[in-house]
Amino acid sequence: MLPELNCQARMRQLAPKERRWLSSASTIPLGFPASSRSFRARGVATRTGKLKIRAADADTGKVKTSDVPETAPSGSAVNQLLGIKGAAAETNKWKIRLQLTKPVTWAPLIWGVACGAAASGNFVWNVEDVAKAALCMFMSGPLLTGYTQTINDWYDREIDAINEPYRPIPSGAISEVEVIAQIWILLLGGLGAAYALDLWAGHDFPTILSLAVGGSFLSYIYSAPPLKLKQSGWIGNYALGSSYISLPWWSGQALFGTLTPDVIVLTLLYSTAGLGIAIVNDFKSIEGDRAMGLQSLPVAFGVDTAKWICAGTIDVTQLGVAAYLFAQGKTTYGLILLGLIAPQIFFQFQYLLKDPIKFDVKYQASSQPFFVFGLLCTALALSH
Repeated sequence: MLPELNCQARMRQLAPKERRWLSSASTIPLGFPASSRSFRARGVATRTGKLKIRAADADTGKVKTSDVPETAPSGSAVNQLLGIKGAAAETNKWKIRLQLTKPVTWAPLIWGVACGAAASGNFVWNVEDVAKAALCMFMSGPLLTGYTQTINDWYDREIDAINEPYRPIPSGAISEVEVIAQIWILLLGGLGAAYALDLWAGHDFPTILSLAVGGSFLSYIYSAPPLKLKQSGWIGNYALGSSYISLPWWSGQALFGTLTPDVIVLTLLYSTAGLGIAIVNDFKSIEGDRAMGLQSLPVAFGVDTAKWICAGTIDVTQLGVAAYLFAQGKTTYGLILLGLIAPQIFFQFQYLLKDPIKFDVKYQASSQPFFVFGLLCTALALSH
């Protein structure tokens, strides 16, 4: 948390490009609880009647913005639909809703379900098993990951007002009521799908529903106060990593087989690599995180140290898993995993370690496919 400061002292702490203030304006507060942070969000009534969020100084009440343009320059329609940086401005409400769910983040969860199904050793390529897997993937990806991303954007609206004020919520492209309705629909839809999967699998205990409830709660405390786990770089990033790797894997394996202690331990270990991947997303938010007092690892340790922590956790974790496979006599799978780690290290030097802020998207696009195939390799090793 940043201490409360008077306006002049606060101005001295801000980077030069943060020192632009809007003139006094008629604002409608969103009703956030008082806190010790120096900034809070304000809602500005636009001509269309929508709510536009801006960062405001908690002591003076003046509205603040950075030099980030309010409309994404040269925005891409594809980026908008995928929910990634560089999205084009959009007025279609359904496209905006899709953007909030960040479809690009569904893939790891969907893949995790596939890994769990493969690790069970019981998946069969027939209509019923494919339909079960498809519903589990829909639950993990569009529904519960969509819930996670939407609620994260909702509670990050103050930070986005600094980093990316043209995003749907801070720009007022979608209303408060619509965002909250989307959060509830996705959450209840995900839990309903989980319950249906338990019934379909004939579980005596609702294993998949329990995992869905646990993951949804973890998503909430990751984003929402008072815990807001993302304020702590280590805990928050590990929570995010486990949500993206362990939980979908466990769901897929529980759907077709039985979770075993060795699988639970190994996937939790793999979640440490997920911690490293989560750090990549923190580099683009340094300015807002610092202004809001969030101790992401790039803020706490600096960009240079954080990028090495990021690469180290990804590589050391996978090398540890490869060593485990060799120790279990699964030499072929261990060699394949090593072959998938090598290009990841190459792209780390090519992009991540060179400039993690400029090349974050290129790094993830080039490196993560090898990471997820490494997950599948490990899953197949466990099934034999």
